[in-house]
Amino acid sequence: MIPRYSRPEMVAIWSPETKFRIWYEIEAHACDAQAELGVIPRENAKAVWNAKDATFDVARIDEIEAVTKHDVIAFLTHLAEIIGNDEARFVHQGMTSSDVLDTCFNVQLVRATDILISDMNGLLAALKKRAFEHKDTVRIGRSHGIHAEPTTMGLTFARFYAEMDRNLNRLKKARKEIATGAISGAIGTFANIDPAVEDHVCAQLGLTPEPISTQVIPRDRHAAFFAALAVVGASIENIATEVRHMQRTEVLEAEEFFSKGQKGSSAMPHKRNPILTENLTGLARLVRMAVVPALENVTLWHERDISHSSVERNIGPDTTITLDFALSRLTSVVEKLVIYPDNMLTNMNKFRGLIHSQRVLLALTQAGLSREDSYKLVQRNAMKVWEEGKDFKTELLADDEVTAALSPAEIEDKFDLGYHTKHVDTIFARVFKENG
Repeated sequence: MIPRYSRPEMVAIWSPETKFRIWYEIEAHACDAQAELGVIPRENAKAVWNAKDATFDVARIDEIEAVTKHDVIAFLTHLAEIIGNDEARFVHQGMTSSDVLDTCFNVQLVRATDILISDMNGLLAALKKRAFEHKDTVRIGRSHGIHAEPTTMGLTFARFYAEMDRNLNRLKKARKEIATGAISGAIGTFANIDPAVEDHVCAQLGLTPEPISTQVIPRDRHAAFFAALAVVGASIENIATEVRHMQRTEVLEAEEFFSKGQKGSSAMPHKRNPILTENLTGLARLVRMAVVPALENVTLWHERDISHSSVERNIGPDTTITLDFALSRLTSVVEKLVIYPDNMLTNMNKFRGLIHSQRVLLALTQAGLSREDSYKLVQRNAMKVWEEGKDFKTELLADDEVTAALSPAEIEDKFDLGYHTKHVDTIFARVFKENG
């Protein structure tokens, strides 16, 4: 990813230096296990660790690869240059390139997921804080973009909290599924390497041995991993879209924080645009973009081909770096989001009481009218509000058929906002597993 949408800690996971360091650790731990089994001399295993403080020369490895056309061989050649050819002669004993590449890739994905989990915890904290802050801030709920019935801004934040909490669990599950390693040799049969080597290497790297690999770790794991990240991206866009709607001039129930000196438009000095949430909408598309290639990577020829390799060299870093940046940006948006409760009330009253139509409908049915007749009575008065700008309550009170069933006091009661928020505490207790 370009630096504009990257954060250093996540970028570092995918740097060549980090990759080669992990490759080195895989090889060194494998040598330890081989020595313990008596397959290679112990002094040779110890010699490999002489490079533990070495800085691997990326340019030199690239230079060797230009000749060998093989990245793992280029690295092993460079390692031998550091520790000596004789000392390095048992490195990679019985192993194949995928043992290094796949195990390293999964280590990187695990480390990336740890950052994403931390990001998600930060976002959840921000959403929870704003939810309780605006638990009783009444706003209109919308369906199909049209005013429906009252809700609260706190419930909006709580809804997003619950969604992201599910995503946190998805990330944890994805981390567990991807945290496997394979040191099983050519075709994955352990013919030239003892399974104990795999056990040891995986234990040292915090992985679980892959129960059965071919020459590669099965890619259904990676497909599930990137699918989980894509769901997180979709949820980011879900929140961003709500903020973008709220910031529309005609709505203005909330807006992104506009800092001193910030400019909204090169042409129109008055503009304050939702640029951060629009940016998040675009970044979410990039995260979701990885899903189809990851799914197509599941199908490989026989025990191994490398059609997945070029895909993963791109989607591994790009997707995790993008999602890390997006989660961080969304957290900042939520923390600084400016809320306008007065505008919420103004919007809610824009159609002069129409939002209480269901309560009147239900009251008429409870008074003995059929549901169909009740609906017709309510709708004909509601349409006067839509088409003529009338006041809904006034029209109901002037309708003889309505007042024949409901008293003025009963009609008035149906316009109480508190009716719609009486279970907010119950919902909060469900979402946050507490009462405040």
